[in-house]
Amino acid sequence: MCLGIPGRVVRVLEGNAGMLALVDVLGAERPVNLGMLEDMAVEPGEWVLIHMGFVVERVDAAAAEKAMTGLELMGRERDG
Repeated sequence: MCLGIPGRVVRVLEGNAGMLALVDVLGAERPVNLGMLEDMAVEPGEWVLIHMGFVVERVDAAAAEKAMTGLELMGRERDG
């Protein structure tokens, strides 16, 4: 697993050839690019890891929690 910020997919955004999704990261929703995924199909509620504005990997809830814990160990406080 790469170092990334975990987020939960809210929805795929209209337009942009289906390459953008709105993802909730600790309560803040932000658009991210799906272009680095082999198959860009994501579903609401699915966990992903984000790096530099791109979804780089699908993960389960346990892996998302592990990634957040790793970020906390490096000094990133969990706001949400």
